[in-house]
Amino acid sequence: MIYIPHESVRKQSDDESKYVRLFQNIDLSSNFYFSYSYDLTHSLQYNMSPPTEIPLDVLLSFKGPPGEGEAEKTENVFNSSLSSKETNVSSSMKSRNKDLPDNSSSSKNNEKSEESDTAATNSSKRSSSSSTMYYGVRNKPHKKFIWNGYLLKPVENILHPAWILPITHGFVAQSNISVYGRPFYLTLIARRSCCYAGTRFLKRGANYEGEVANEVETEQLVFDAHVPSIHSGRYTSFVQIRGSIPCHWSQDVSKMVPKPPITFDVMEPFADTAGKHFNELLRRFGSPIVVLNLVKRRERRPHESILNAEYCRLIRQLNITLPPSHRIQYVAVDMARINKQKEENVMSRLTDISYRAIKKTGIFQSAPPYYSHHLNPNIHVRHMEKTSTQGKQDFGSHKTNELVERRGRKQTGVVRVNCVDCLDRTNTAQFCLGKCALAFQLYALGVLEKPFLEFDSDCVRMLEEMYEDHGDTLALQYGGSQLVHRIKTYRRTAPWTSQGNDIMQTLSRYYSNTFSDTEKQNAINLFLGVYLPWDASHPIWELQSDYLLHHSLARGIRPCHLRSTSQWWDSDLMETLPVPVEEARKNVALLIPVAKHEPKVDLYQDHYRPTEFCVLSELFSYHMSHSVRDYMPNFTTDESPFSVRRRPGKRQEELSRTVNSGSPSPKNPNMTGQASTSSTTSSGTSSTESEASDEDELSIASTVSDEEEDSTAPTLSLVSFFPPMTDTYGDYLHEPSRTDNGIYKRFEHIYKSTSGPVQKTSVCSGSSGVSVPLVFIQRSSFCLDSTVETDPPTVPRRSRELYNTYVAKATKGTQPPPNRDLLMYRKFASFA
Repeated sequence: MIYIPHESVRKQSDDESKYVRLFQNIDLSSNFYFSYSYDLTHSLQYNMSPPTEIPLDVLLSFKGPPGEGEAEKTENVFNSSLSSKETNVSSSMKSRNKDLPDNSSSSKNNEKSEESDTAATNSSKRSSSSSTMYYGVRNKPHKKFIWNGYLLKPVENILHPAWILPITHGFVAQSNISVYGRPFYLTLIARRSCCYAGTRFLKRGANYEGEVANEVETEQLVFDAHVPSIHSGRYTSFVQIRGSIPCHWSQDVSKMVPKPPITFDVMEPFADTAGKHFNELLRRFGSPIVVLNLVKRRERRPHESILNAEYCRLIRQLNITLPPSHRIQYVAVDMARINKQKEENVMSRLTDISYRAIKKTGIFQSAPPYYSHHLNPNIHVRHMEKTSTQGKQDFGSHKTNELVERRGRKQTGVVRVNCVDCLDRTNTAQFCLGKCALAFQLYALGVLEKPFLEFDSDCVRMLEEMYEDHGDTLALQYGGSQLVHRIKTYRRTAPWTSQGNDIMQTLSRYYSNTFSDTEKQNAINLFLGVYLPWDASHPIWELQSDYLLHHSLARGIRPCHLRSTSQWWDSDLMETLPVPVEEARKNVALLIPVAKHEPKVDLYQDHYRPTEFCVLSELFSYHMSHSVRDYMPNFTTDESPFSVRRRPGKRQEELSRTVNSGSPSPKNPNMTGQASTSSTTSSGTSSTESEASDEDELSIASTVSDEEEDSTAPTLSLVSFFPPMTDTYGDYLHEPSRTDNGIYKRFEHIYKSTSGPVQKTSVCSGSSGVSVPLVFIQRSSFCLDSTVETDPPTVPRRSRELYNTYVAKATKGTQPPPNRDLLMYRKFASFA
């Protein structure tokens, strides 16, 4: 029973109406998502992994066969569901399956079955019985991404788990990559953390628990929609994260300046906060952890560079005691500086880094790799071919390769991307990671021959638009405006008119950070339960800062056990790495017996709803973005989403290669379509000079003198506007040969003869011409049959007699043989 007070007994508070208006500022209809049949708080890899631990409360609530005791129930669950060689039942009734030898008598057969939030069923054969038991499980949602966790806390231990509906905050998008009619669904899911959540300038760095600001987990899923089955379908996913630099830093917003100064609140010589943060990443994703830092490294006036130096020091401090095989791998890229240089290209640099990072972490693949990938291994995925589900290095080699490989692939480790705000530059880097991962995912699904995609293809343009929407949504949630510098800005393909949009977005972000972020932060603190009105002495709008609400150590709350300064990671991490601990020791929230291949949520029923009156054209699959309908140009007939649609002129991604060969680079952004924010600086400006932040302010091209402009500006001519025929068609027109002229005249004569009468003039009489029709006489053995008229064939007499004979036998029966056959038969019979 849940007590709900009546209106008559409720005491009205003076501040209640203000709190209600503040609570209603959270619009649950915008960027909040939930699902009845899928756990949005976990990745696909975690949802499809079998559980290895069962809590005591779940075991006690499990309903087995009637008349079964507790001891027998425990034995059946552990022996049948977990299939471990040695079952260790502790006081908490947990069992861990650590070793799975190949010669074990008890086999493990993982059967996937959807039960509300997840689709996983563990089954194996009992040693004492030939029957197989199947169990459906429900995962425990990740509390880090449950935004209504405080509202569910009073009823989470009372109601059935099926009634608990977690809500996530972030971004979801889906598109259809049509490969000659076969659909491959591309899904992008972004989960925003509810820990240390807030707005841009009010939430920077991290708190004492290791929770960072603007932490978002982005998952990219690709699966073959032609087989929408959780058992026989092929699913792939790739996970990457973004988050602020894990140290105590902030910016003073009391002064209305575009770029508030960066200050460090607490200096930690042993990197305690960063250690807690990376310890959580190792537990969730495993190793290796690749850190991609996009903060500026060299500036005339140090602003961002002090964060870069502190971040490097923290990672070096953490790697001192971490084992070499699991150390944090740090990569720094100064995108703002590279984008200003003529001979460098940001996208090429990020693409190379993304390729190497994904080769280290890998991707998740639910189904085993195709046998053709083992027969003809690709050099790009040779390392991932040897990465198994259990982390064995000999997986996929010729010694252990079998025709039917019963293992898939798992992503071990994660790529962590950050800049100062984790908005503009971070979104561009995540797009490069997603593009490289998409190539590996399509290769794993058997679509591509090699894991490589061109920038100017329909598939990559679709992915770019999805990441643009992804970045705009996350930027609105954290910064108050859309992206200022987009992917096209760093690709140098944005039109010159985008400068006006950049100005408006910058002004919108500045206004939001100055005037509306405080009220938005108060609404978030109230909704998440960070601030409790009945426990506070002052209303939330009277607090000068919410620093004490998010930092427990500042409030005087000390941890009961002090963590070692040398071993900053948990002791149980090294037992499972590179596989994450949370996945290797996965537990469940609900356990029920099911039949084999019994889906609790039918994908067909859930999507089409045949029991209801619905129109097929109103389904989401008909309205989602389509590669052929929305991205294929009208002037081509090639429906492949991987074909290159070349733009007029040279592609900007190849500028860095052409510079080395001596070809000039474009200098006028208005003529080349280059964004004004990426235009080249004057010769008097140093390349290491600090410009305005590429996320906070606009970069304005410096002016030059007339002499410098005349010497550096490209000369415009008619050829630059109207390119020659060789650039468009490939070759010049030339005079045809004598043979080609003869063939052309012959066909021309036939056309004139058949289309009209031929005028012939009498030479002797000099009279006017007389129309004489030209008649063609057939001299070939081909008939004159056509699709309109067909002449009946001529049947010889002998054939007609044979036909009549067979018809007579069918109608009149067998007839007596003729006299000639009788005489011949008697002659042969006389010899006997």
